[in-house]
Amino acid sequence: MNEKKKLIIKKNFSLAIENHKKKNYQIAANLYKKVLKVNPNHFESIYYLGILFGQKRRFNLAKPLLQKAIQIQPDNAVIHNNLGNMQGELGEYQIAISSYEKAITIQPNYLDAHYNYGVLLQKLGQHKKAISSYEKAIQIQPDYAIAYNNLGNVQRSLGQHKKAISSYEKAIQIQPDYAMAYNNLGILFQDLEQHKKAISSYEKAIQIQPDYAMAYNNLGNVQKEIKEYERAIGSYEKAIQIQPEYAMAHNNLGIIFQDLGENEKAINSYKMAAKYEPENLFYLYLLCRIDEKILNSNLEKKIYKIIEKNSCTKKNIAYGNFLLSRYELKTKKYKNEFDHLVKGHQLYFDSEEKKFKKNLKYWLNILPKKKLINFDRNNNITKDICKIKPIFIIGVPRCGSTLIEKIIASGSQNIPIGEETGIIDSEIENLINQGQLLNIDIKEIKKKILEKYKLKRLVKENNKYIFTDKSLENFFYLDLIKKIFPLAKIINCRRNPLSSIMSTLKNNLSLLSWPHNLENIFKYYNIYYQIIKDFEKTFPNFIYDLQYEKFVGNPEDESKKLMNFCDLPWDKKCLEFYKRKDLISETTSNFQIRKAVYKDSIDKYYLYKKFLSKYGNKYSWFN
Repeated sequence: MNEKKKLIIKKNFSLAIENHKKKNYQIAANLYKKVLKVNPNHFESIYYLGILFGQKRRFNLAKPLLQKAIQIQPDNAVIHNNLGNMQGELGEYQIAISSYEKAITIQPNYLDAHYNYGVLLQKLGQHKKAISSYEKAIQIQPDYAIAYNNLGNVQRSLGQHKKAISSYEKAIQIQPDYAMAYNNLGILFQDLEQHKKAISSYEKAIQIQPDYAMAYNNLGNVQKEIKEYERAIGSYEKAIQIQPEYAMAHNNLGIIFQDLGENEKAINSYKMAAKYEPENLFYLYLLCRIDEKILNSNLEKKIYKIIEKNSCTKKNIAYGNFLLSRYELKTKKYKNEFDHLVKGHQLYFDSEEKKFKKNLKYWLNILPKKKLINFDRNNNITKDICKIKPIFIIGVPRCGSTLIEKIIASGSQNIPIGEETGIIDSEIENLINQGQLLNIDIKEIKKKILEKYKLKRLVKENNKYIFTDKSLENFFYLDLIKKIFPLAKIINCRRNPLSSIMSTLKNNLSLLSWPHNLENIFKYYNIYYQIIKDFEKTFPNFIYDLQYEKFVGNPEDESKKLMNFCDLPWDKKCLEFYKRKDLISETTSNFQIRKAVYKDSIDKYYLYKKFLSKYGNKYSWFN
């Protein structure tokens, strides 16, 4: 190559680097290409043009350039690392793993390669390997705050809460203004129901970074959990003010407006969420539940178009099927509706398979076989507990429990509404997971359960220590409830199983594992019926058996019997619950409690019985 060409290459490459640094990407790209026109094997131009395309997210153009750079310098660890980044962005995960491993083989203490490898492994759910990669990065650079933060995220995913807290706190110690680490610490505290610490962490993140929209959104979530609804609305609105296109914040705002019965505001919020993420069918699913007018032919075509894309996630396809089932219901094509529901639930389960499989085993195999407490030990009941008079409503989902809870709490005596606290179940699950169930001090579990009820502001002297808890799964813990709350009232809310099963199928109970498969639904129901039957043999008059169809058929007489059982005065306000301005429900029964008690015809579900017969034939309670 003559000197003139060398000078041209040197000049153009120098200008390319200069413009690249200034983010004049198009000018830089043209200059790199000019160099390569003169010398197609100019290593630096090949490499940096590949990096430039990566910065512009044109990964399909970046990859072949980096591959060519590797052909020229096969032992360059930096190129292997960057090629791994591009391959990961293109979804070529296994090839990306090979690239990172090659970079590490060439340069064992290559910090970026270990970190990027950890990020990819975390994305693929290979958590133990991800932890190893992050720990290696930290070993190489002990003050690597972002690696500690990501390590905390993986540990949180594995339920290693103490380790995760330690990792986040170490990241913050290294970098005190690390807003993301405070935000992630808040998420963990929220998972642990340590709401004050969660709020403090989110507020610290916001103090450091006042335009941190995600932290405001997360703060809204925890405020909603502790029923500080006005503050939650304010936090969501602040998140949206900072980031107007923040679809999830619009969606969360919609959910809280719906819980409060402000449906027009909810509709507007869901529409905004769908506007900014038009292919996220979850938002449209929530919207159609309060505004069926959106279910037109154009939307139907759009749904099919979205779910047929290769890039569409299982969860999104699931919500697409739930939406399509509503179209089939409108045209009375019940088998097509049923098929869409079954397919949607299977896809939803698959989208959460790892978490749900473990959870399913717990509900259907582990918990039903557990002897919860050795009640021969530490049986003394404290005076504090003896005052407490909780009203537990048990059953299976879609059994009318929300209606019953609102009726009980709407009489002349003011009663705090617990809804689905999950407190007892949470404590027992922790004990089972820790292998401490048979060795637990019953006094200690009483204390923990009572403290959690107090934190939810349910235990109040001016309410005579009466409150409701309609955590339906509490039927698993009847022995425990009877022991630690001797003054408790338990109401078993029963509905025709065909009605409740089909209503469960038509509503996506997204946090539960078992309602997404009909065989599992029937197994869970059978466990429920057997537990109630066995308990009533031992304690025949302890549970109040409320038959939903009978109740809605004669609400005045039946509600009087119910209130008498609860030792509460009855008045007409009990049946005028829907007139309350402070009526809030975070359950799928939100719509039903906005109107008076009405007869929900069982006939509308008989149409589906033939579709369920192959699952229910072996169960006497279904036939």
